[in-house]
Amino acid sequence: MKNPLAQIPDFGQSIWLDYIRRSFISSGELKKLIDEDDLRGVTSNPAIFEEAIAHSDDYNDTINELAKTDLSTEEIFLKLAVEDVQNAADLFKGVYEKTDALDGYVSLEVSPGLAKDTEGSIAEARSSWKTLDRKNVMIKIPGTEEGIPAIKELISEGININVTLLFGLERYRAVAEAYVEGLEARLAKGESIEHVASVASFFLSRIDTMLDPQLEEIIKTDSNRATPAKQLLGKVAIASARVAYHIYKEVFKSERFKALEAKGAKPQRLLWASTSVKNKAYDPLMYLEALIGPETVDTVPKDTLALYRENGHPADRLEQELEEAQYQLYQLEDVVGIKLLDVTKKLEEEGIEKFIKPFGSLMDVLAKKRQEAAV
Repeated sequence: MKNPLAQIPDFGQSIWLDYIRRSFISSGELKKLIDEDDLRGVTSNPAIFEEAIAHSDDYNDTINELAKTDLSTEEIFLKLAVEDVQNAADLFKGVYEKTDALDGYVSLEVSPGLAKDTEGSIAEARSSWKTLDRKNVMIKIPGTEEGIPAIKELISEGININVTLLFGLERYRAVAEAYVEGLEARLAKGESIEHVASVASFFLSRIDTMLDPQLEEIIKTDSNRATPAKQLLGKVAIASARVAYHIYKEVFKSERFKALEAKGAKPQRLLWASTSVKNKAYDPLMYLEALIGPETVDTVPKDTLALYRENGHPADRLEQELEEAQYQLYQLEDVVGIKLLDVTKKLEEEGIEKFIKPFGSLMDVLAKKRQEAAV
């Protein structure tokens, strides 16, 4: 009997892990998750690498060696990150082959300082893709306005892209369209689109974390809007995700995409990110349980992964209550008076900062370790 975590792929969803660390790979722990829990991929970000490098001894020997070279601090970080991603990708090679290039990916993010820099993102993505030299890796590009043309260009070049930091429905649709346009451009050049892969990472818990205090303030101060506001507490992220999946089906079940599918294209799956619940009053598995469904990915932190293994109840729930989800978003805007677009714009700005800050901290830690090694 498979454990609840290992049952999720039976409903068409792939579980990826939002975590990477050198000892986690070398100890066999990652391989065990692949073998026993049907884990199908790994995502990383600057905060995860900052935690791994700054708060462990895993990298000290390599840092000591690299400190003797002429590499910059950022180049040293990239060396460390690339080695981890390559080693993890090698462990997932069997998954990649077994799923015909649908899963088995490990993601590496471009520098968070490039989130508003189209050309810089393209250049760094090309460089990282070439250095990683693995078919089953993805380069993470933030889904900012400046990221959209970068996504289209990189897909047209056959580089696998994990679009990150998506919060809003309009931006998600633009990202899906950019992927389709990138495939069409690649096909027009006479290049194969069979093994080009992408996911669109839609962030969840941060939506509720930002909205709930606003709703609570309305509940306390405005009796006319208190009831609908109360009904929306902890509900908007899941409602947004369900509506995003409806958009996914519009784009990727269309005649336009079917023409690409006939040439070997894969849809750009929605990936549920930021799935650890921040409010202790909520069920810690609520995002995972509500959004299990076909042709999706869920990237999960280690703690949430372990919790689901013991306490999960997998079932196909993603397309349940779509009309209710649409009604909740209508209520938020037209009855409660909160513009979701304003919220998601702010979340995008904060999301970029939340990756710039740990990246800066990581550079400081590496600079210090370099100095110590040089003494």
